[in-house]
Amino acid sequence: MAERVAIFISTPAQFHFYRNIVEGLEKRGVEIRLLFRDYGETLEVVEEYDGFVFSKVRSNWDRIYKLPVDVLRARKHLAGFKPDLVTGFEIYAPYTAKLLGARSFVFYDSEPRVNRLLNLQIRAYLPFVDAILTPSAYLDDLGSKHLRVNAYKELAYLHPKYFTPDRNVLDELGVSENEYAILRFNAFDAAHDVGLKGFGFEEKIRLVKELEKHLDVFISAEGDNIPKELESNVLRVSKKKIHHVLYFARLAVCETGTMSTEAALLGTPAIFIHPRAFAFGVFKELEERYGLLYRFDSENSEDIFEKSLMLVNQKEVKSAWKEKLRKVLREKIDIAEFMVWFVEKYPESLEEFGDNPDLQYSFRWRE
Repeated sequence: MAERVAIFISTPAQFHFYRNIVEGLEKRGVEIRLLFRDYGETLEVVEEYDGFVFSKVRSNWDRIYKLPVDVLRARKHLAGFKPDLVTGFEIYAPYTAKLLGARSFVFYDSEPRVNRLLNLQIRAYLPFVDAILTPSAYLDDLGSKHLRVNAYKELAYLHPKYFTPDRNVLDELGVSENEYAILRFNAFDAAHDVGLKGFGFEEKIRLVKELEKHLDVFISAEGDNIPKELESNVLRVSKKKIHHVLYFARLAVCETGTMSTEAALLGTPAIFIHPRAFAFGVFKELEERYGLLYRFDSENSEDIFEKSLMLVNQKEVKSAWKEKLRKVLREKIDIAEFMVWFVEKYPESLEEFGDNPDLQYSFRWRE
């Protein structure tokens, strides 16, 4: 059994994924040590939690260049803690665990098929990790260490068991429920986005202007990629409240996969725009099996405008999405509870789950 666990957190979504898992583990007496990467909005989201900032990066090349130093810094910090298990979403956990003589696994939902750098990163740490857990919708096969879980990482914090929408955010925004759209623009600086680009400034401006004929429009963006003409549309609420903003929105149009999935799993119609939108299994499943999300590559701007306006003008669209969402909640497992079991009982849980993947269904949602 794991008594001391170190968790690497590089993005806000990773923090949200682990938040309820950490709480569940601590209730069971497991000691947790959190390590944060100073990247984008991460430190703003985690500011109320104790943790060690092991890395500060600003680009993919910066991440590669600093990797050895960051791993050594993490190892030094964890040496006195002596973790039994090290986990996270990325390359840091396996390498740090190896230096500490600890076990490790990663949870991951980006697919190596999307670019060579991501494929290289996964192949580089695969020999040093016990297992890679992914959603069952994952299209790629990562070999004998690959274990599939019938869930999305976002359900660990957005399922109704864990998430209660706060209507106070509507007063803060000065809008009514279902009377606004949220747009999310991507910095395209993640490992799976190298060499890619999204909507141009002209398309962003046109999309906002078209939607503003029907709704208020708010923009959340990574990096410096908002046209000056749209600065008045920038979302001003705390990043910690973004899920409440998504919940009450009528439409979400996103260049980032995580926020597209979050919107869909909150019952808000989601449009995912990405040059490789059709390369990810999670988005394929959300669209084709559940009808909660629409995928477009960045070239099909006319189709994006048309679909956005169709959803905005569709009567009772949110009610329809809530009904679709019920199917997801019936079929998926409670990933947070599963992960608490998997981590606490590690490495016995690894062997049990590897031998019998269907045991995950004992973690179905209980209404």
